[in-house]
Amino acid sequence: MPVTAVLSGRGLGKRYGVTTVLDRVDIDVAPGDTVAVTGPSGSGKSTLLHCLAGIVVPDEGEVWLDGERVDRLSESRRTALRRDRIGFVFQFGQLLPELPAVENVALPLMLAGARRGVALRRAADWFGPLGIDGLQDRRPGQLSGGQEQRVAIARALVAGPAVVFADEPTGALDSVAGGQVMDLLTGLAVDTGAGLVVVTHDADVAARCHHTVSLRDGRVVAGALSTQEAS
Repeated sequence: MPVTAVLSGRGLGKRYGVTTVLDRVDIDVAPGDTVAVTGPSGSGKSTLLHCLAGIVVPDEGEVWLDGERVDRLSESRRTALRRDRIGFVFQFGQLLPELPAVENVALPLMLAGARRGVALRRAADWFGPLGIDGLQDRRPGQLSGGQEQRVAIARALVAGPAVVFADEPTGALDSVAGGQVMDLLTGLAVDTGAGLVVVTHDADVAARCHHTVSLRDGRVVAGALSTQEAS
């Protein structure tokens, strides 16, 4: 694992039957680095994210997170690693509808063993920076799409993860709300030192990241600098 990378994939390969979904993919993410993974449907974007997050085990190659070889861990250890060292933001937030927003944010802390009162206080601290102060007691059904995604970002970051994975985080939002969410997500990743990997079809979303890696048919076809970094 490169010493400057918090997350590294080397020679990643994954097959389903006779279909090769990933073919010798390399990727590095440094602390505070933001990387967009782009490509057409079926190019291997989600499979790459799942391999890097330890959700599936690659058939070839290595995945390293914070100096630990992820692909050789047991399923239970990979689950614990995702809980303790990885944050997730999904297209539709995936908040628990029966819980108020602050409890949704506190959930990763409580699952890791934090006392309820401590977890709720730490969770509440994120609402101001994310522009949703006053919404702590609302349930997901009482929030707009953009507000739900801000709560999801707080949940992803509350435990101090080494890396955050965001799978089409603006796909269900209009362009204004999507831009605001991406600015918050990338800014907080840099501020907290977490690596950020964003899977997206949206060129505007990709342009807000430091680097863009493009996949086609499971292979990296470009690893160009984004317009943000080029400027």
